[in-house]
Amino acid sequence: MPGLPAFCLRPRDLRRGAALTLAFIAAVGAAAGTGCWDRADAVGAPGAGLTAAGTQNPAAGPEAPRETGTGTGPATADREAVARAAAEAAAEGKSGKKAAEEVVSRSGDRWGMVYDQGEYAAFTDDLDGRWTGVGLWIESRRDDRIAVEKVQPGSPADRSGLRAGDRLLSVDGHAVTGLRVCDVVALLRGGAGTPVVLHLTRDGADLTETLRREQLHTEPVTVRKLPGGITVIKVASFSRGSGERVRAAVRAAGPGGGFMLDLRGNPGGLVTEAVTAASAFLDGGLVATYDVRGAQRALYAGPGGDTTRPLVTLVDGGTMSAAELVTGALQDRGRAVAVGTRTFGKGSVQMPTPLPDGSVAELTVGAYRTPAGRSLDGSGITPDLAAGDGAEERARTVLGGLGVGP
Repeated sequence: MPGLPAFCLRPRDLRRGAALTLAFIAAVGAAAGTGCWDRADAVGAPGAGLTAAGTQNPAAGPEAPRETGTGTGPATADREAVARAAAEAAAEGKSGKKAAEEVVSRSGDRWGMVYDQGEYAAFTDDLDGRWTGVGLWIESRRDDRIAVEKVQPGSPADRSGLRAGDRLLSVDGHAVTGLRVCDVVALLRGGAGTPVVLHLTRDGADLTETLRREQLHTEPVTVRKLPGGITVIKVASFSRGSGERVRAAVRAAGPGGGFMLDLRGNPGGLVTEAVTAASAFLDGGLVATYDVRGAQRALYAGPGGDTTRPLVTLVDGGTMSAAELVTGALQDRGRAVAVGTRTFGKGSVQMPTPLPDGSVAELTVGAYRTPAGRSLDGSGITPDLAAGDGAEERARTVLGGLGVGP
């Protein structure tokens, strides 16, 4: 499954994928000074402080994780119990973060996670499309092996000749087989200019590479044109500013034609950005609902989006959380035809709890639903038309049937 650039948002011990999840973060900045998921630009605005990422990571950029849902409703950890355990451990001179992690692990909260201040700072960079690392996207295979999924072009990893499929054995002497992806990401991250030694294997041959970490950057939204007036808008993640870039791409497309909104491999991100992106194709109306400990909230599209030109969304098993929120809204509102494979299924809501030692516990508090009331947690979205490797060609056929294309 597609990974992210060294984020380590949240996966726990399931599958490790890579992405952010609905989370309330704004409060953390004020309460903890450095939280764990700074995604909100304004408290109180619809979706402010929410992040929807299907993966789990605070390391940032390439190097990420994934998970699968159970469909039985999200388990939750008791906030007071987590905070109490952290406080008691800190009073005894022990690690408050470790004590909190133990409580979260026992609770069965599969999306719950505890972050220290450094992890939060790295995650904030991720939301801006920046991170410090070597340029690897990694994934956990079924045999618990860690493999390179993708290499950032022009990165230290790319210049050293690393490539997708390489198996990562150790980082600075620390064996990584069996580790959670977010833990491996933490090993790969570090200060710009610092060295990191990677031991890998490729086709049975051992490789050892010493790389120097750099400040890296990814472009969350890219646009390309296909014959016949089709505009392909690829959204790699919903980082800061991505929603407005989608809207700008729609406006710049000019009259006529149609769109492919490519959300394959998108692990999620800021909910506010996802709502802005959905607004590019809607004229107001409901995008999603979510609950926080029983209190119902709603997210609405802005007015004035394009509601006339044909639209296809491309999705796959790496389409997660905020990306699923957009897909579900456009599908339920009858605005788009979804083409591809079933999406990941991350639809739970997390809220941060500051801990006495300055770390932050992000705990599940509820779930979000599509405009039609569908809960996606554990089930994902079934596309209207199934397609694997030929998804883009299938999408072109759909648009052709709607009068777009050669």
